[in-house]
Amino acid sequence: MDWNSAYITELIERALAEDVGTGDATVAATIPPNATARARILAKQDLVCAGLPLAEVIFKKLDPQMLVDLRVKDGYLVKKGEVLLHLSGKAAAILTGERTALNFLGHLSGVATLTRRFTEQLSGTRAKIRDTRKTTPGLRLLEKYAVKMGGGTNHRIGLFDAILLKENHIALAGGVKAALDQAHAFAAALMQPRAMTAYEAVGATPSPAEAASLPIQIEVRNEAELREALGAGAASVLLDNMTPEEARRCVEIARELRADCIVEISGGITLQNARAYAETGADFLSSGALTHSAPAAGVSLLVDCIQEK
Repeated sequence: MDWNSAYITELIERALAEDVGTGDATVAATIPPNATARARILAKQDLVCAGLPLAEVIFKKLDPQMLVDLRVKDGYLVKKGEVLLHLSGKAAAILTGERTALNFLGHLSGVATLTRRFTEQLSGTRAKIRDTRKTTPGLRLLEKYAVKMGGGTNHRIGLFDAILLKENHIALAGGVKAALDQAHAFAAALMQPRAMTAYEAVGATPSPAEAASLPIQIEVRNEAELREALGAGAASVLLDNMTPEEARRCVEIARELRADCIVEISGGITLQNARAYAETGADFLSSGALTHSAPAAGVSLLVDCIQEK
């Protein structure tokens, strides 16, 4: 993640504008303009860190001279009570930036922490946990970053960097084989360069050369659709809303008909059943819960002292 990218800068500016507005009235009423302070952010629970560099950028946006000492790195598992970072600078900047920084840090660490719990359930199997596009609008790159910090892997970033043929695409295209044929033809012909987007600024989109070989995945709901997809040249299949028993049978078929086919399982994956699905032999499990249902991790900021100049 490029913490100095336009994407991050604009996101922080919007978040601060939303919270601070025309000014922090409470700070203006109680804190002398030249007062300095020392503070720390600590974990209120066991958690996996994600977003610490973002918190640093937020505080330095409010006070460019702020001293920020990151005590741990993103991706680290910390225990309740551990200090995540120390701050030293303008007291007003610390108090004004507190909630914005904690909102990001708590949310992203929550995503990373839940992802880590999923990876623990999959330990010893070949399966890896993947995220989805069920993300908070505007926060997708950060949430997918948090998934990686938790030990998960990213599915496509958006609609532009992979082809995923789902039920409605297949129906409108005329069936499984027709949809795959059209997707393969499109990917082979896709050589036109695109204008740079905010996502490209953080390295999220493929180059024009890579675009010619867009990954193609097709969703299948049963054994018949799986066999049709494999017969039509599918290199990656998504087993959708199957029971563990149904998924196991389909994985066996995929391995038999095309050993190098990537098999992913999606639909109703939870912490409680993830192990059963992983033991089918699938390559990936995907769950929207990683990003849309992760509870915020508990983090808090404590001021140690304030001094007037």
